[in-house]
Amino acid sequence: MKLGLRAKLTLVALLLIGVAITAAFLFMRREVHTVLVDHMTRDLVTRAQLVADQVSEVRLDDGDLEAWDGLADRLRRASKARLTLIAADGTVLGDSEVSAAGLPSLENHAKRPEVAEALSSGQGISERLSATIGQSQLYVAVPVQRVAPGGPRVARLSIQLEEVEGALQSLEKGLLLASVLGLAIAVLLASFAAKSLANTATHLTEVARRMADGDLTARARIRKEDELGPLGAGLDLLATNLSTTLDELTSERDKMSSILESMREGVMLIDPSGHIQHVNPALREMLLLNNDVVGKTLLETVRQSELHELLEAAKRSGKPGSGEIEVRGLKPRILLVQVQPVPEQGWLLVFLDVTEMRRLEGMRRDFVANVSHELRTPVASIHSAAETLMGGAKDDSRAAGRFIDIIDRNAVRLRELVEDLLSLSSIESGSFRLRKEPVALRPFVLQVLGMFDGRVKNRGLDVKLDFPEDLPCVRADGRAMEHILSNLVDNAIKYTSDGDAVYIGAKRVGDVVEIGVADTGPGIPEEHLARLFERFYRVDKGRSRDLGGTGLGLSIVKHLVEAHGGNVGVESTLGRGTRFWVTLPVARDELKSHPSASSMPVSEANRL
Repeated sequence: MKLGLRAKLTLVALLLIGVAITAAFLFMRREVHTVLVDHMTRDLVTRAQLVADQVSEVRLDDGDLEAWDGLADRLRRASKARLTLIAADGTVLGDSEVSAAGLPSLENHAKRPEVAEALSSGQGISERLSATIGQSQLYVAVPVQRVAPGGPRVARLSIQLEEVEGALQSLEKGLLLASVLGLAIAVLLASFAAKSLANTATHLTEVARRMADGDLTARARIRKEDELGPLGAGLDLLATNLSTTLDELTSERDKMSSILESMREGVMLIDPSGHIQHVNPALREMLLLNNDVVGKTLLETVRQSELHELLEAAKRSGKPGSGEIEVRGLKPRILLVQVQPVPEQGWLLVFLDVTEMRRLEGMRRDFVANVSHELRTPVASIHSAAETLMGGAKDDSRAAGRFIDIIDRNAVRLRELVEDLLSLSSIESGSFRLRKEPVALRPFVLQVLGMFDGRVKNRGLDVKLDFPEDLPCVRADGRAMEHILSNLVDNAIKYTSDGDAVYIGAKRVGDVVEIGVADTGPGIPEEHLARLFERFYRVDKGRSRDLGGTGLGLSIVKHLVEAHGGNVGVESTLGRGTRFWVTLPVARDELKSHPSASSMPVSEANRL
């Protein structure tokens, strides 16, 4: 007959009854043992005190072990118990169970619990296995008074617990006869049922625990028809369904996570209550967000009024919305935000960083505007001069010459502008290929200065050179170097007053050579220094055009220097002039530059 869970529980109850009977039996056995031992202990204490009184009257030599051992033998017969006489230091002087010759081999008894207790409190009792005779003993020790120096200080009696064991055996027989038959049958049946129930319950518990820990491969596989069978089958079905669902969810989560993690656009999901549920790494970088933003509101996380207004407008309309916001701070950005409602999930915000796009658009607009402006003036001058000539001025030789000069001068300006635009376009597109080779700076500078010899002489300028004798060559492209130096020297000459000086020098700084070109002109206000290398940027637009130039020279210098792996910079003080400097890499193991021209006579410098 197959038993149900209730029957099994009944058997478990029988087992509990058996356990209770057994516990009662053990309790009674312990109580009887305690009573018997207490009785024997009180009796043994009385005998030990009588023996101690007799020992205290004896006067024997301190080292006469045979006499002490003989006394122990005689008193044993009177006390009907084993007697041991122990000195104050724990040495055994006599033992009724050990001969005098064997006494020296006995262990020191000072640490025996009953001895130590007798010396400290006047009486010691202990029940343990004797190390000397190997039997269970009851020990009683009392101190001995008025004994000779060196004599025994403790008298200890001990008896075997055979009487106690005999009484306990009689009790055990009586109890066992009364309960063994019924208890044995109940225990056998209950143990079998309990074992079966415990094994099944343990197995189901283990399966459930593994499932809770995430192991959905665990299965109960119980083939029973009692109440535990359907439970096991239900666990197996639950694990199968959970495993399938979890695999699908994990796959979708991993796919979505990979997409969000790899997106360059920022993504934020806000639940219907207004709390942030997810932020991808791109958005954390855009808005400099911490890792603890999940669970907070948008207002707590992003202090951006335009973003809140955009979200609120989308909430009110219930439709997608978009707009641009400007983020200030350490990393200013312009972000295009798209707000999309997600059914039952809240709102999805997608952030697209359009900072670079807007910057490029601005640069394109500025470039077109600047080019148009730069072209308009010479074209208008040429057109006006041509109209004047066609209107009759061509017949006036003096006027015709002046207007033809205007046409020629503006045509040259247009050509220079077009050439600079083509050069800048070639450099920025990468089509301008550098052919680097060792270049000795001093002779190269002298060659470039030859291009400005007429202007220098006409204006009475003093060109001063400073090149150390040990200055190394630089590794650079000759054409690019000519562009760089001619632009810098041209600027210096333009803004230096007649009769003043222009300074050109170079020095080694680590692995680079720094080349500087300085003028003694009016200087440049500090607020303009950062933008000097932008295309078409002019500090004084009117004066710059009067002096000539396209406004692209310094931009070309910057691009060419950076293409060499160097840097460019400017230093200026109002009223004291301006110094432009560039750095170029040293050409190692190449020719050294020529001796410095810093000691060149002034007259020779003026002839450059």
